[in-house]
Amino acid sequence: MSKNFFSLLKNSRPLKIVGTINAYSALLAQKAGLEALYISGAGVANASYGIPDLAMTSKDNVLEDVRRIRGASDLPILVDCDTGWGSALSISKTVKDMIRAGVNGIHIEDQVSNKRCGHRPNKEIVSEGEMMDRIKAAKDSSADDFMLMARTDAFAQEGIERVIERSNAYIESGADSIFPEAITNLEDYKILSENLTAPILANITEFGMTPLYTDQELYQVGVEMILHPLSAFRAMSKAAQEIYDEISHKGTVEKKLKKMQSRDELYDVLNYHSYEEKIDNLFSKE
Repeated sequence: MSKNFFSLLKNSRPLKIVGTINAYSALLAQKAGLEALYISGAGVANASYGIPDLAMTSKDNVLEDVRRIRGASDLPILVDCDTGWGSALSISKTVKDMIRAGVNGIHIEDQVSNKRCGHRPNKEIVSEGEMMDRIKAAKDSSADDFMLMARTDAFAQEGIERVIERSNAYIESGADSIFPEAITNLEDYKILSENLTAPILANITEFGMTPLYTDQELYQVGVEMILHPLSAFRAMSKAAQEIYDEISHKGTVEKKLKKMQSRDELYDVLNYHSYEEKIDNLFSKE
C-alpha cells in the first residue's frame, strides 16, 4: 500500500506535516526523515510570487508549485486550497486537478472568498451551510485515499462551541479531518478531540495566535496531526537576508561560510554524483 495520510496516521504519534516552498526544500525535509509535506497558500504567494497572502494567487499558481515539488519527492502532500477557488463546480474541479497533480490531500476553509491570513484580525466567515456545500462539492470528486480536510476559522468570531458544531457539520458533509485555525490553548484542543470523530490538525505557525506547543503536548490532548507551514521558509529568509546584508555592507561572505550549506552537502541532497555517473556511463568512449 502506498503511503497516504490515512496510512501515516495509523503509525505516526503524532504525524508531523512540514511546509516546503520549492522542490529542494522538499528534498531537505525528506532527508531529515519527515514523512509528509505541505504546500501553503502563504508560501506560494510569499515565496513564489513575492506578494501577501490575500487571495491574490490562483489555483494554477498553486498547481505549478505542486508539480515541481511532486517531481522531486514521493512523500504525501497536503495542499492549502483556500476557499476552493469558486463555485461548487469549480471546487469539484479543484479536487480533480489536485489529484491529477499527485496531491494526497487538501484543506478548504470557511472564510469568505476574499480571505485573510488565519492569524490576522478582521476575518469573515461564511455560513455553516455554505461551507457544507463546499465540502460536499469537494467530496464529490474525492478518492478513497485522498484526505479532504475542513479548516474552520470560527474560533476567533464564534468561540469553541461553534467550532464544535461547525466541525461536526463539516464531517457529516464528507470531511475526513478538521483543521481548527488559531486555537489559543491546549484545553480547547482537548475539548475538540473529545467532541469530534475525525482527526484534528494543529497549525503551529510561528508568531501567530497559537502557542508553540510541542508535538507530545498536542498529542496528549488528542491532536493527531501537527502542521509547521512556514518554519523552514522563515529560517531560510532570515539567513538569506543576513547574507545579502553582508555582501552589501562588507563586500565578502568569508565570515559567513560556516552558516552556508557546502557544495558537498548540496550534492548529497541532490544525489548529484549518481547523475554524473550516469552521464559518464551513457557517453563514455570505448
